[in-house]
Amino acid sequence: MAKQNNITPVQDDGIDKEPRSNFPLTKINFIMMAVSGLIILAGFLLMLGGSTTTEAFNPDIFSTRRIVVGPTMAFLGFIFMGIAIVFRPKNKNKA
Repeated sequence: MAKQNNITPVQDDGIDKEPRSNFPLTKINFIMMAVSGLIILAGFLLMLGGSTTTEAFNPDIFSTRRIVVGPTMAFLGFIFMGIAIVFRPKNKNKA
């Protein structure tokens, strides 16, 4: 005689599964948010540096990197974060 497998089928618990197409955020949204988070982090890291103390003046506080490039990158990262949240990919299956 052949050996029978005693595998029980998975019981349906009565919960209807939501199709992935109805989720508010997709995988591309999370990837775009991660990239924008890295851009924001890079902008804040570019603004880091030594400060002026009462004993010595540090002219590096007026560098272009700290007062233009860093804040611009952080601002663009925040703008891109908003775009990443509201971005809705087009479905190729719709006719």
